[in-house]
Amino acid sequence: LGPGGLTRERAGMEVRDVHYSHYGRMCPIETPEGPNIGLINSLSSYARVNEFGFIETPYRKVDIETNTVTSQIDYLTADEEDAYVVAQANSRLDDNGKFLDDEVVCRFRGDNTVMARERMDYMDVSPKQVVSAATACIPFLENDDSNRALMGANMQRQ
Repeated sequence: LGPGGLTRERAGMEVRDVHYSHYGRMCPIETPEGPNIGLINSLSSYARVNEFGFIETPYRKVDIETNTVTSQIDYLTADEEDAYVVAQANSRLDDNGKFLDDEVVCRFRGDNTVMARERMDYMDVSPKQVVSAATACIPFLENDDSNRALMGANMQRQ
């Protein structure tokens, strides 16, 4: 995998496994089967590569003063995201963009947790931002076995 890089035979599980920093940047499902599994990945649906070569994913900004989800979109790298509390895209909002629930399911430094709505800094753009375009085409993906989802994503890509 490139000059001076890893070889398929020497790459261990820690290299192939999904890391929390991949969220919204690298698809956790779409990867080749066989010896390259986990070594070759696909970008997630909304991800982009910035001018420095880092992968960014979009988030909707939450106004701290009014606790309202705005239409402002900020692209964050994995290390920038670690400093913020990010609400899930399917969090319930009213017509003005305020969180309806007192406690919101969110992510902070790689952990899924529940926090008060006042602590939210950003909100995911879409529930599908975690997967690639091919994987997003699979209906009822959340109910599929992981091996079947992998095969389905690879078939969608063909």
